[in-house]
Amino acid sequence: MAVLMGLLWPLERLNNAVLAVGRVIAVAALAVMVCLILGQVFFRYVLNDAPNWTEEGARFGMLWMTGLMAPLAFRQGGFVAIDMLERALPKIGATLLSLALLCISFWVLIIAWDKGLNNHVDSLTGRGCSSSLRWPFGIEVGKCGPKFANQYQYAALWVGINLLILVNVELILRNLITLMGGADRLTDLRGEDMAGAD
Repeated sequence: MAVLMGLLWPLERLNNAVLAVGRVIAVAALAVMVCLILGQVFFRYVLNDAPNWTEEGARFGMLWMTGLMAPLAFRQGGFVAIDMLERALPKIGATLLSLALLCISFWVLIIAWDKGLNNHVDSLTGRGCSSSLRWPFGIEVGKCGPKFANQYQYAALWVGINLLILVNVELILRNLITLMGGADRLTDLRGEDMAGAD
């Protein structure tokens, strides 16, 4: 169990730091997204002429918000779950079931990692240029010049998958430690501000 705890502590600290930064960026992305959508509604219905880039900008914010918040929700148990069977099982059975589901999730995440990189970020679409989003002040960056490269949007999926893999490995280690009787040595991951469906 000492080896597992030695693996868990650095990973837990890394996830704490990375997910805290991701949360701040995700909240900023949400604020930008809301402002862009409200601005688009205002310009469309009041001035009868909405800028064409606001929709794509809002989508950009939504993708990054989702990619950065999904790992935090996964870690804190914030996803919707049907846990009747888990609650009906004894503690060891519930932990084994949770461990099996986390291993299946890990396998799915590894497949998604490949798809996120090869089918989105490093694909023909990902290498393309945005139709309407441009860098401010006419700045030219890379092969797309003043337009955003699509990779900046599609990278949200791949970054989110990487963070989900880190969280999944941490949760697997925590379940293994629980099976070995070390549950009392684990810190509680549920945030105080995390809403639940209980």
